[in-house]
Amino acid sequence: MGKESSIVRRWVKECLSVTGIFLMVIVLGASFAVQTYYYDGVKRHLQEIGDNVYKTYSVSDHVANHIKDYVDRIQKKESVGVAVTDSSGDVIFATEGAAEEFVNNDSLNYAVESPDSGSFRTVSLSTGERMMSYSVVIPDDNGKIKISFCFYEYLTGVDKKISFAILIIALSAFLLLASFVVPCLFFLKSIVVPVRELRSTAYRIAQGDYEARADRLYDDEVGELADSINHMAEEIESTDRMKNDFISSVSHELRTPLTAIKGWAETMSFDEPDKKTLSKGLSIIISESERLTSMVEELLDFSRIQNGRMILAMDKIDLVAELSEAVYMLKQRASKEDKHIIYEEPEILPPVLADKNRLRQVFINIIDNAIKYSPEHGVIEIEVVVSGETIQVIVKDSGCGIAEKDLPRIKEKFYKANKTVRGSGIGLAVADEIITMHRGSLDIKSKEDYGTVVTITIPVLDKDDEEILKS
Repeated sequence: MGKESSIVRRWVKECLSVTGIFLMVIVLGASFAVQTYYYDGVKRHLQEIGDNVYKTYSVSDHVANHIKDYVDRIQKKESVGVAVTDSSGDVIFATEGAAEEFVNNDSLNYAVESPDSGSFRTVSLSTGERMMSYSVVIPDDNGKIKISFCFYEYLTGVDKKISFAILIIALSAFLLLASFVVPCLFFLKSIVVPVRELRSTAYRIAQGDYEARADRLYDDEVGELADSINHMAEEIESTDRMKNDFISSVSHELRTPLTAIKGWAETMSFDEPDKKTLSKGLSIIISESERLTSMVEELLDFSRIQNGRMILAMDKIDLVAELSEAVYMLKQRASKEDKHIIYEEPEILPPVLADKNRLRQVFINIIDNAIKYSPEHGVIEIEVVVSGETIQVIVKDSGCGIAEKDLPRIKEKFYKANKTVRGSGIGLAVADEIITMHRGSLDIKSKEDYGTVVTITIPVLDKDDEEILKS
């Protein structure tokens, strides 16, 4: 499968190998137990026959008269071979083939040289088959060997049973392993295939194909990941679109004042304008230059916020003073556009901890937006309210309002709900970030065709703020 199968390879290496070794140990242990069980059974069988012989015979018995009959009875009853030797190791009597089996046989030698009984696993001298023998030694009154009995049984049949049992155990282990592996492979496939699809989709998105979408194959964490990637693609596509709109809007916003400045500069350069024309041209050049400066500052502020480099010069200030100055700066412009600002400077309010320049920048941005989006003869109302431990600045306009679908995103960077009105689309994002850095909030409520209400909330100066100022 190549690199795509790394999960499968890791599973085989880390899980399947451990399981296989574990099952192998079980099979070997079970095989040893089965072999021991069958061999011990043969040994017990031979030992029982030998014990019966030991109890039956003694040195006073007439061996020659009784052994043949007894051996015949054993052979009829038991499927074992028997050989009987005297103290010199000579075979007195043996069943068919037994004498040949016990010539130079370890069991026979042991019986001759030792007064003890014992069992041996050896190999048939005639057929080469594996066999198990058991010797019984009957001593005389002096403890010397009188006679010895050697019983033996071929292990061919037992070995076949052992082999069959081991085969069954191995087959069972294989089936058990297969019953574990097959479902796991299907399960792994259900992970690997969607992951490949997700990887391919992510690669396409990284290459700029923001319309690429991953299929949700399963309703689980992998499916949730597919949804997340799709959502990410939608957000990137939307941000990219807004970024392009922003660049287009800023380009247009820059071109307009630059065109005005260039036009009036050329007019005053080539002609000999009268005092009135000169005054008007200079006024427009100054106004448009200020507009350009304001736009550049806004872009720089946005860049600082994005890079986390905006620093506030916090101090104890009078919020009303900064608000009144912002209103004064914009009131003349509103009058020129036949719009009216209603503002009553409130009584002395509690001080706040703020950066006065940044706070004034927010007031100017909000009031400027209210003027831009208000119609001719429109009214902008500004009110200051103390609410608990906070001060609220409420700016209400009678403009076109904001569509319900645009309202949740109005403070996002690059987002511009109304593209017919001048502006870069980052002013509200900057203003919201500045107010957030002041531990306050900027809330917007609006209804299309009825106007917009912007509420700026700033906490009043408290003991903690006093400690910050002292430090």
